[in-house]
This record gives sequence, structure tokens and C-alpha cells, in this order.
Amino acid sequence: MISSPYSLTEIQRRIDEVKRFLSATLSIANAHTVEFYTHDVWKRFMAVPPEEVLSAFSSCSDHQREPEVKAKEQSSTTFGFCNDSSRLVDTRELLQAAKAHSLPGLGVCMSRDELLRALRQNGSESGDPPVEIGAEVEPDEFMNSKKSHEVQSMSEVVACLAKRCGVKQVIDVGSGKGYLSSFLSLQHGLRVYGIDSSSTNTHGAQERNRKLKKFSRVYQKHNKTVRAQGKAAQSPQEELIDIKSGLNGEDDVLYGAGAEIVSQEEEERVRPPSLIGLSDVDPAVERHSEPIPEMEELFLSALSVDVIQPTSPRVLPNQLSAEEREKRKRENLERKAQNRSNSASAVFSPLTSYVTAETELRELINELEDAVMVGLHTCGDLAPSTLRMFVSKPELVAVCSVGCCYHLLSEEFDPAGQECLRAASGFPLSQYLRNLSWFCGRNARMSACLALERVSLGQGIQMESLFYRAVLHVILRDHYSAFKSEKRVGNVYSKTKSFVDYVRRALRRLDLDESKLSDCDIQDYHDTYRPRMAEMHAFNLLKVTLAPCIEGLILLDRLCYLKEQEDESFSALVQLFDPLLSPRCYAVVGLKSYGDRITS
Repeated sequence: MISSPYSLTEIQRRIDEVKRFLSATLSIANAHTVEFYTHDVWKRFMAVPPEEVLSAFSSCSDHQREPEVKAKEQSSTTFGFCNDSSRLVDTRELLQAAKAHSLPGLGVCMSRDELLRALRQNGSESGDPPVEIGAEVEPDEFMNSKKSHEVQSMSEVVACLAKRCGVKQVIDVGSGKGYLSSFLSLQHGLRVYGIDSSSTNTHGAQERNRKLKKFSRVYQKHNKTVRAQGKAAQSPQEELIDIKSGLNGEDDVLYGAGAEIVSQEEEERVRPPSLIGLSDVDPAVERHSEPIPEMEELFLSALSVDVIQPTSPRVLPNQLSAEEREKRKRENLERKAQNRSNSASAVFSPLTSYVTAETELRELINELEDAVMVGLHTCGDLAPSTLRMFVSKPELVAVCSVGCCYHLLSEEFDPAGQECLRAASGFPLSQYLRNLSWFCGRNARMSACLALERVSLGQGIQMESLFYRAVLHVILRDHYSAFKSEKRVGNVYSKTKSFVDYVRRALRRLDLDESKLSDCDIQDYHDTYRPRMAEMHAFNLLKVTLAPCIEGLILLDRLCYLKEQEDESFSALVQLFDPLLSPRCYAVVGLKSYGDRITS
């Protein structure tokens, strides 16, 4: 049996620890960079020079404070902030506290491998064979490295959850272009319903799905004859290029394994140029030709071994004995029956719908059975809505949810957003934090989206663009009454050649009179604040340092919500991805109590 690594009481205690830390530091995360100079943010929060922060950030992992010094300073500081002035006086203490109050520091997460081992072991104990993983599909031809890493890592977990719960259906909420859905269907033989609010995404996924099913069907039918062609008029390399363009054209991605019946006319329309006209290959050529390794490798790396059966060298019917002919006929009938079964069970069906916890899934999915609900980087409130759906729908037996875009979460206790309470808010989700009326703030949630691991390796923040925007705000304050205009400057920086050009473009975007200022006036602002750019850099590094703590509180709240449910049998935070490849790397995983399924 697999047990939840932490009880509800233990998770609530971790929430209290993070909450106490953020109570002292959240004001830094909520400071707006645009107002950095107009509100003199550095002097408000900091009693140390920016150089000390920059030095501590780059070397905090290499230096340990002397125990006696730390004990002395603890009497007058809290997490590095002076108890009297509430300004930062000890940068290293703050950085160490931030590390301790992140998810890795709290030690509340399972690794992906730990979860997989527990699920497979539990499946073996229940009498079921463990999920068989090993036939690798390489989606790199169809996705970038980040998406490929995410899809392969998460799909294996989802397949194990489905196997453990004895279900074949998966509901992918916020499925987007269907990368995860198609991979689950193609590689793991699951029936996947991808739900996305964008009709553009679902229509595109449907069209790619249709093309791929026809194309893979054609390839299966003609695989032997293509390999038998040998040295025909077109070279193997040219054939490889044709097939690659057929797969990659129009941004196509692998979608669905349920191959439909394709008429001969349809086959001719979707057949790659190298396959057209090969149905009547001379048997003599077929017997003496060699296989084309490039083509074999391309398709076996792109399509599941369950979709394409390995072929043995062809023996003509007139060379078979009566017993062998009967055996071949029987095998063909069995293969056709298996294909029909696979077509019925393993398919990706994109659906367009805006879903909330109140959505009736049976109205969207007529064939709905017990299913696993998943979400890969579901945006804003969609992640908590996914968990609410899992809790409220008896047909959902497991969930694996990876959220993102925390800045788009709605907050129940936002002082400026009380009018939004007519719908369920995205944060807090647990009754425990709701009882405490906890509020983060949009800027803090924006900070939670920052990637500490990447910044630590020098893949830093675009400081110049932030600096330009903050100095522009000073200009707007000094010369225009509309510096709090409802209009947005937008992405002006990427189009500019200099600070003067940036300011003039921004003023035009805001419909303000740029003739008030000469180029020299504008440049003077830049030159005045340029020596203070290090302050902004250091302050933003502190915001990045706090990011994992804010994200941790949001995710602990979601985990706490699952543990508050009576029918929860297992729930955990699981690190699914490499944070350098995919900064939003944590999944909330949960299962319900059903018979012999996983129990705490």
C-alpha cells in the first residue's frame, strides 16, 4: 500500500511556517517595479547597499554564517529584517530563510520516481501487472525540448494513475494544442478527451488528428512496399524529406492512435509523394530489395510500437504451406480485431468548452466513464477549478494538475476585488487558509511566476526594460498628470533603439504630448537614474528569491484542500519536471477512496 507522505495536520503546520515568513517579506514581493523610483522603494525596505545584496545572492550557497554571530543577530532581527525599522539589515539571513521556506526546504514533495515506484509497487501487490514503461516515443520532431520533457514526464505518471485505478479514460483540461492528450492516446492507449476554451486550439487539434490518423494508416499499409522499393527513382533521403514534411507541415503534431478506415481514394489524397503508385510493386523487386533504415527510424521514433507492428520479411502466399496460409489468415483476423478494439479505446477527442467546477462533464462527454483528470500548465483559476471538479465529480477517480500563471488567479480576500465573489475564487482554495482570510496580492503572485533556478544560472531578468519603464514613470509623474493612465505602455522596449526612442514611443502610445520634452531632457532622466540601476537589480533578485515561497504557499493550499476531503485516499505534491527546463514543475496528485485503490 502507498501512504500519503504528510497528513492534513502536517501540511497545515507547513502552511503556518510559510505564512509567518511571508508576513514579514510579502511587502517586498508586492512592491511594483514601475514605481521603484517614484516611491523610493529601496529606502523604504532596505538598510543595506545594493552591492551587498548582489554579492550575497551570488555566493549565499558558498558561505555559512558563524553560529555565534547568527545567534546574536536573531535577537534583533526576524528573517533578516530589523524588528524596529522593518528594513532589511541582514541579506544572508533572508536568503537562508527563503530557501528554508520553499517547497524543497520544507521537504514536503515527492519526486516523480518515488511516486512511480509507489504506484507500480501497489499495482503489483493488488495482483495487477505493473505499468510497462520502456517503449519510448521520441516527440522531439514535433515539440520543442521543454514541451517534450513535460509531456513525456507527465504522461508516464498519468498512465500509471490510470492503470492503478483500472480506468482507460483521461480528461485533459486546458488541453491547448493537444500535445499531452495525443501522447497519452498514442503511446499509452488511453481514450483522451481534451477540453479547451479556445475553438482555434480544438479545431486545429481535430484537423491534425484527422490528418495523422489517415497518414499513419497509409504508412502502416504501405510500409512493406516502401521498404521493398529499394533503389527506385527517388532516393531514400528524398523519401525521408517528403515524409518529414508530411508530418511536420502546418505545425502538425502527433494526435490520436485510433486509426479510422480510409478509402483508397482518401489514401491517395493523403499519401506522401514517395508512397503514391507503390501499391503495384513488382514481386521480384519486393523479394530482392533492402529495407530503408532512415524511414524505419523516423516512423518508429514518431509512432508507438502499439500502432505500428514490426514486420518480418515477406513470403509470397504461393510459397506457404496450407498450414502456414491458415495461420497467416488467422493472425490477420486477430490483428484486425485488435485494431478495431484499439480504435475504439485509444483516441483523442478535442472538445471546445469553458469549464468550471460546476460544469457537467456528462453533457460534454456522452461516453463518460470513470476517468483521470489532468491539466498541464492550466492557467490561473483553471488549476483550482480542476481540483474542485475532481472533488465534486464521482466519476473522476484521480487527478494530476500542474498549474501556472499565478498572477491570473482571483483572490477571495482581495480588498480591491470584492465584486468578484459571485464566483468561486482561485485562492485560497483550502478551508484552512480561507478561515485565516489570507491574501497575497497580484504583484506577489506575479513574483511567484519568476524562475529562481534560471536566474541563479545567469538567465536573468531583462533589467534594462524594467529600468526604462521605472524611469518613464518618473517622467510621467514630473511632466504629465496622466501617469496613472488606464492605458498601458505595452511592449515598447523591444522595438526601441535607445531610451529617448523608448520614451517617445511610450508617450505616443499613451496619447501624451511628446513635444513637452526635448531629447536632452529625456536623456538627462536616464543619466540621473542610471547609477541607481543596481538598486533595482538587487531588489528584483530579492523578489526572485521569494518566488518559490509564494508558489509554495499556493501549492500547499491546493494540497491542503485535497486532504480536507473525506474521500481522499492519497494526495501529494510531486516534482514532475526539471525546473531549469520547466520552472512550473510541481503537480498536485490525488486519488479517491475506491475499494482496493490507494489508501493512506
